[in-house]
Amino acid sequence: QLQASGGGLVQPGGSLRLSCEASGFDLDYHAVGWFRQAPGKERELVASITGAGDHRYYADSVKGRFTISRDNAKNTAYLQMNSPKPEDTAVYYCAAGKKFSSWASDFDSWGPGTQVTVSS
Repeated sequence: QLQASGGGLVQPGGSLRLSCEASGFDLDYHAVGWFRQAPGKERELVASITGAGDHRYYADSVKGRFTISRDNAKNTAYLQMNSPKPEDTAVYYCAAGKKFSSWASDFDSWGPGTQVTVSS
């Protein structure tokens, strides 16, 4: 089971950190992805990280602003959102899978989403 937290209202140019805590299984052996879905849009992969944390992927829209990380000792992954923009407003989901992938279908454990709203 995955539980995402840390969402809320943030001003453009501010910062926010999302957390994704796993329970019932060891996150160490799983890649973790952060996805988001805005109203009327398809779910998209924002960032992902391998189980060891040695490889990361970022969508072009968030490169240089968002950072994905993990602390396997805490069974938790994070998404640091710096300089968010209004277009980053969405429900954010964390997911875990055995494969480091860009495809949502490769992630088999999903948590409930957390709303992020970027607005002044």
